[in-house]
Amino acid sequence: QVQLVESGGGSVQAGGSLRLSCAASGTISSLDTMNWYRQNPGKRRDLVARLLSDRSTTYADAVKGRFTIFRDGAKTTFYLEMTDLKPEDTAVYYCNAIGHLWDDDVYEEWGQGTQVTVAS
Repeated sequence: QVQLVESGGGSVQAGGSLRLSCAASGTISSLDTMNWYRQNPGKRRDLVARLLSDRSTTYADAVKGRFTIFRDGAKTTFYLEMTDLKPEDTAVYYCNAIGHLWDDDVYEEWGQGTQVTVAS
């Protein structure tokens, strides 16, 4: 009923920038919590940034001041703007959304993941 499609990953040099997009579709009534996570092989999936419907945001300490999570108005697409990228930001990035469907059921869905590689 809900699908998240990510785009925008790639390879950049250290100090570069990338913008990740997460487009949600389906019988969505609301996007209440929007998250970006990242994961490396054999490691846990860690929260990078969170945006709530009241526009409040939370960031992992490692990305504060460099990454920005935002949503395109009332549309069902949200983004992760990443600047001053470092090699340690290399990971697969996943978007995650929690909200309500038209029938008021709660959903939680994940994107397919997109690789970000930062070369030193």
